[in-house]
Amino acid sequence: MGATKTDLFTQQQNEMAAMAKALAHPARIAILQYLVKKNACVCGDLVEELGLAQATTSQHLKELKTAGIIQGSIEGASVCYCINPKIWKQYKELFNAFFKDVDLQNTCC
Repeated sequence: MGATKTDLFTQQQNEMAAMAKALAHPARIAILQYLVKKNACVCGDLVEELGLAQATTSQHLKELKTAGIIQGSIEGASVCYCINPKIWKQYKELFNAFFKDVDLQNTCC
């Protein structure tokens, strides 16, 4: 595989790409929607909700946690996950600005 050339792009472009990558799986979107709806949950609830294996669900949670969009706290033998409000706000602001700056009204392609 070729090496990525992230240094050719701005910090904002690299951040957006990393954010998009974290969101780039339907299971992760479903996890985030569930967490937003419930405001918190444990991994076992997600396994049941998604219908995926525990290991698969844990891998998706790990990706979301690595990206910072969710956070977890240990409660006994379980980990309780919730949305990280600071990072959620960053995602929202960055993507809103990206889409807001695009005007396709007069585009002829």
